[in-house]
Amino acid sequence: MVRRPPVTPRGVFIALEGGDGAGKSTQLELLAEALRLRGVVDAPGRPELVLTREPGGTEVGAQIRQALLHGGDVAPLTEALLYAADRAQHVAQVVGPALQRGAVVVSDRYLDSSIAYQVEGRGLTEAQVRGMNAYATGGLLPHLTVLLDIDPDEGSRRRAAGGGPPDRLERAGAAFHRRVNARYRSLMAANPDRYAVVDAAQPPEAVHAQVLASVMAVLAERGLADLPPSARTGKHVAGVGQ
Repeated sequence: MVRRPPVTPRGVFIALEGGDGAGKSTQLELLAEALRLRGVVDAPGRPELVLTREPGGTEVGAQIRQALLHGGDVAPLTEALLYAADRAQHVAQVVGPALQRGAVVVSDRYLDSSIAYQVEGRGLTEAQVRGMNAYATGGLLPHLTVLLDIDPDEGSRRRAAGGGPPDRLERAGAAFHRRVNARYRSLMAANPDRYAVVDAAQPPEAVHAQVLASVMAVLAERGLADLPPSARTGKHVAGVGQ
């Protein structure tokens, strides 16, 4: 059974999700800078901050990432299994040990990417994808997942403006990305207690403020930040849940 991390470990696990072009990498960097400047992480007596990503957060994962995003055609089930394999190594080598050390772990993508891309985008069943990932991760879920919600057409424009050749998923087409976006929204709407939705079409500074508010609220709940739970302003910005 998929479960949230138990309350007892000191570590906190946060995932950033969203379609291509939503600005996850930018927001990851801004969040890390803000948490360090506030002395919440990477300071004497404070937990370390671990930044990571999927796919590719490990040496094995980097090879899987190359095959998935820059290789040739991959069958939908093969794709899902490769993402699950990357995630299994990621949890075993990076996320799990860091949480046991009491770290704050922030990952660019996690399980919800597989539900959105492989279930809605590729047409696999939710039972297939959830089952293989529950096995791969031991049922580990983030304490908070932040969805950077972006219209797929705007995401496509941002990717084109960024330059560089598109990867295999970015080339999947507008209909594919609209399905992925719709699935993200439905996931968040079903379980608002574990998700925060932020309108990623806003200027990066406005997006960052809302991401930071959501993260600080979760850290406060865990006793890692001086912010009362009642100040959780980053949640319910849009529909949320799984």
